[in-house]
Amino acid sequence: MMLRNPGIVLSYNSRCWYILINSRKLASFSNGPPSDLGGKSHLCNEGVNQENSRNFDGVRQGVDDVCHVLESGSWGPALENSLSMFNEKPQPELVIGVLRRLKDVNQAVNYFRWVERKSEEPLSPEAYNSLLMVMVRTRNFDYLEQILGEMSIAGFGPTNYTCVELVASCVKSQKLIEAFDLLQMMRHFKFRPAFSAYTTLIGALSEVGESDRMLALFHQMQELGYEVNVHLLTTLIRVFSREGRVDAALSLLDEMKSNSFDADIVLYNVCIDCFGKVGKVDMAWKFFHEMKANGIVPDDVTYTSMMGVLCKANRLDEAVEIFEQMEQNRQVPCAYAYNTMIMGYGSAGKFDEAYSLLERQRAKGCIPSVVAYNCILTCLGKKGKTDKALRIFEEMKRDAMPNLPTYNIIIGMLCKAGNVEAAFKVRDAMKEAGLFPNVRTINIMIDRLCKAQKLDEACSIFEGMDHKVCSPDGATFCSLIDGLGKQGRVDDAYRIYERMLDADQIPNVVVYTSLIRNFFKCDRKEDGHKMYKEMMCSGCSPDLMLLNTYMDCVFKAGETEKGRALFEEIKARGFLPDTRSYSILIHSLVKAGFARETYELYYAMKDQGCVLDTRAYNTVIDGFCKSGKVNKAYQLLEEMKTMGHHPTVVTYGSVVDGLAKIDRLDEAYMLFEEAKSNGIELNHVIYSSLIDGFGKVGRVDEAYLVMEEMMQKGLTPNVYTWNCLLDGLVKAEEINEALVCFQSMKDLKCTPNQITFCILINGLCKVRKFNKAFVFWQEMQKQGLKPNTITYTAMISGLAKSGNVAQASSLFERFRATGGIPDSASYNAMIEGLSIANRALDAYQLFEETRLKGCSIHTKTCVALLDALHKAECLEQAAIVGAVLRETAKSQHAARSW
Repeated sequence: MMLRNPGIVLSYNSRCWYILINSRKLASFSNGPPSDLGGKSHLCNEGVNQENSRNFDGVRQGVDDVCHVLESGSWGPALENSLSMFNEKPQPELVIGVLRRLKDVNQAVNYFRWVERKSEEPLSPEAYNSLLMVMVRTRNFDYLEQILGEMSIAGFGPTNYTCVELVASCVKSQKLIEAFDLLQMMRHFKFRPAFSAYTTLIGALSEVGESDRMLALFHQMQELGYEVNVHLLTTLIRVFSREGRVDAALSLLDEMKSNSFDADIVLYNVCIDCFGKVGKVDMAWKFFHEMKANGIVPDDVTYTSMMGVLCKANRLDEAVEIFEQMEQNRQVPCAYAYNTMIMGYGSAGKFDEAYSLLERQRAKGCIPSVVAYNCILTCLGKKGKTDKALRIFEEMKRDAMPNLPTYNIIIGMLCKAGNVEAAFKVRDAMKEAGLFPNVRTINIMIDRLCKAQKLDEACSIFEGMDHKVCSPDGATFCSLIDGLGKQGRVDDAYRIYERMLDADQIPNVVVYTSLIRNFFKCDRKEDGHKMYKEMMCSGCSPDLMLLNTYMDCVFKAGETEKGRALFEEIKARGFLPDTRSYSILIHSLVKAGFARETYELYYAMKDQGCVLDTRAYNTVIDGFCKSGKVNKAYQLLEEMKTMGHHPTVVTYGSVVDGLAKIDRLDEAYMLFEEAKSNGIELNHVIYSSLIDGFGKVGRVDEAYLVMEEMMQKGLTPNVYTWNCLLDGLVKAEEINEALVCFQSMKDLKCTPNQITFCILINGLCKVRKFNKAFVFWQEMQKQGLKPNTITYTAMISGLAKSGNVAQASSLFERFRATGGIPDSASYNAMIEGLSIANRALDAYQLFEETRLKGCSIHTKTCVALLDALHKAECLEQAAIVGAVLRETAKSQHAARSW
């Protein structure tokens, strides 16, 4: 205080205080007139002032000398000796002056302790507060708790000014948590932090959304008896509303009303804006009507906030009504309100209404702003109306100069349309207007060009960036990596990723998601796994979207167990699997043949509270159908409709296929008709399911009708559809019709596959048209198609039965040589054929091989072989076959008896 106010020295100078007191005592004891003593007192005061001036100069010189010593080196015995030379027992005013000058908190604390030791008594509150201010200046609070503890024991605390400065120092250095902890420390030592300290920190916390800490500080203020005001409550309500914590915000409003606070227009505007932005439109309406009922006239902010809320909620008609109310009896239009409505029309895709409002604004004498034009241009960009946007762009120059966002909108629109040359011209015009493309402009160009598959142009812009003027940021690299990867240029994408690392840009989870997905998409799963490991090593934590994507890729690559492990990893990392996680898992397991697990996973998903979307319903329904739980699938289809999700062709296709496979064809056909009546565009799958179902139960005429309807709808049957029809005809022994159908298939340019030939060969063999079957066999071989085990068996059996034993035997040996494993039917057919051809020993050799392999031997086969062996007089072998025949007969008799 003495250094700040040199005129006030008496309270710090004991000798001056002694002179003044004695002079007053003399005045009271004197019998003479006071004026005499007054004259002497005047002389005394002049002497005091002179002495005070000398003392002040001395203190200042002492402060300078001490600070010079302290700044001369680090603390130690030598420095302490130097200080002792000036003053063995430093005076309080000297200590305070030194502390106010020091800029190193460690040096200040050392000096503070040295003074304590020299004076052998606690220092004054002013000295402690001065030490705290050193901490404020240096923003070093290492000794804060220790000093506050000493102050608490001494019975005094920081001044309000010091308290506010401590908090403000933390706020300025963005250390808000430390500021919060500082106030809690003061409360721990029973201090009463200043009102302004609380309000300063609450205001700072509101900027970063630390609502819980704000509320804690608010309650502390109430505990300390501070009178909170509407402004402070408004700040709290704004933050809670923005975070969507409606209950907490309403609780504060109730508390405000219970304390008889009157809400002002600012509070109402905040409530309307914040509650509306988190989707509580009806609550925003309530505040709007309540403020009018309380006699508060809505201002421009109120109206525009309410309009913005309604536009965002797609309640455009109500927003128009509010706008017209505002415009009534208004001479000067509100530009912000017009901008809000133009933006609302633009977001709804109503360009004509938006442009009409802009013309109305101009007619009222208010020149539309660049914001209004930007809204209209954005609307046209969403609709892809580039030509109209360019016309509006030229027109706007009469009213408002285009700004950087304007040029970015136009450039982005042209790049999206693939008109790169026009985009470059606009960029050049932008430079001529004194506006230079920033990194956002470059990002827009690269992103739109990548989406338009103009990758070379996007790479050219990237390579042409002047890194001294405009360096690429994370978004630049991310757009280019994703664009290149999606078009299969994963090596180029990886090179850009490496350049990103070289530029000291840290790839985020979006970049890694793109690289992993695109490597797997290009059948480079090892590189995909490598990227995941690289991400983990870099310290980038995966989010749920990345883990879902990675799991989906792993399943599609056929790594079922790895996919299961990733699903468990999602939970291990603290994430709750969402609807997409379960959909990927169920769909992949169904494809891998584990459809039976659908039931358990579906109920796990429901128990977790996942809300099924259309994709999830389709996945679960398909899983139930493929695991035989068709009734459950049917129930889910009905539930899906009840929940407001419209079944798609995939939904109907799964259920129709499930019903057809268990021969509930009438129900399947009813669903088929329902899908058509709902306007669902049916595909090959659903038609093929019905054709296959009708064919399997012999209802070939209905299968034909479905095929005809399919072709009338403009759908060309694929090879699977033809195979379904051919299989039905073969099973109905309509082999001639099947051959006609096969010819129609070729006429419609549908190439038969392995299954097609297998169906026909089996069918021809079944009706003993072995020669025709062999013709198809040869045609199949010419086309490079490999027969399956069933076809080999049918062909071998057919050739053997028709007497072509040599060809049958050759085919049998070829089948085994190619790795085929003959089944019981093949062995029986060959044994029977060789026996009929009087090759008894060859037949017997196969008979023994069949027994060793554990395949069953038919009674008819044994009889034919026994007869051949007797004819060849192979009595020993005949005895063995006879014994096997007797054992077979006994077992069959026992089975019938049982």
